[in-house]
Amino acid sequence: MKGLYCRAGLSDAEPKFVIQEASLPDVIGTHQVRIQVKACGLSPLDLKVLESSQNVYVHDSAVYMTKQYDVMSYPRLPFPGILPLDSPFSGLCDVIDVDEHYLVQKPEKLSSVCAVGALRDGLCAYTALHTHARMAAGHTLLVMDGASPFGLMCIQLACYHGVKVLTTSHSPQKHTFLQQLRPSIARVIPVDNGSSDLLPVVMEETGGLGVDIVIDSGVRLQEEEESEEAKLLPHKHDIISVLGVGGHWVTSHQDLQLDPPDCRLLFLKSASVSFLNPEVWTASSAQQGRYLRILPNQIQSVCLAPICPSRPEPEEAVPRYEATVAMETVQLHQKKKAVVQL
Repeated sequence: MKGLYCRAGLSDAEPKFVIQEASLPDVIGTHQVRIQVKACGLSPLDLKVLESSQNVYVHDSAVYMTKQYDVMSYPRLPFPGILPLDSPFSGLCDVIDVDEHYLVQKPEKLSSVCAVGALRDGLCAYTALHTHARMAAGHTLLVMDGASPFGLMCIQLACYHGVKVLTTSHSPQKHTFLQQLRPSIARVIPVDNGSSDLLPVVMEETGGLGVDIVIDSGVRLQEEEESEEAKLLPHKHDIISVLGVGGHWVTSHQDLQLDPPDCRLLFLKSASVSFLNPEVWTASSAQQGRYLRILPNQIQSVCLAPICPSRPEPEEAVPRYEATVAMETVQLHQKKKAVVQL
């Protein structure tokens, strides 16, 4: 069988993704199941985490799988799951062995492609809002780039739990999409026109108190960053300024640098900063018990959340022969997500 693998480049060279042959062991390990892969979601591979390896695997973000029972006695059931960083298999192999604890049964009302597209972002959203920010009904949440897959999952979970949601939009099309969501978002703030209205708009919506939670999708560390993509990101000082007393800032920016004035402002507000690492649950066995509770709760919340469109459908799934190009596009951040259907 074949799978998608990544060969890390030397120094700063871009990684190369290739389809190559793979094989299964003769004996299945303890607590493992052999499963047939039906579809697989692709997300950027963090090579900094795996830089010590010369040849690393593509650990795809989410895999829609069918557990292999004796078809003469049992029906085939759908089990979505997330491959850990140390998995020896590519998520695009036809059949793989995976620990049974990394799987969760898919609700019937959730399509396979939607399950693949929403699982990783849903887990990140659940981790950011529940584990880090301790979200509760009555809180006010600011989600940066709410039309992204991760941002939309944050909005969906927050609406389900009775949280007031503010968000930013990166284009007129995304602005219109976010305004059409039901139940409606309290305020959609456009940032594509280069304006700096974030702070006054947030203060207007919160009566000058600031928000309880901020979830970012990246930040600007310097005011003079001139790339078009960087201009859409909020400056770190703006994020700290919109936080209320006791607020929580959950960031995905792993190279965040806070200057003494930033720390002083956080101290005055008794606010906190948390880093969101998507791989943390499968990387630490100490958190395995919490992960086993979070994964089924998250997949159920995708179905139960009241937002309309009710579930974030990813773009049309691509066939496996296009997986290499799709993964390269995702790795270069030209596309946030891709789903490959086997």
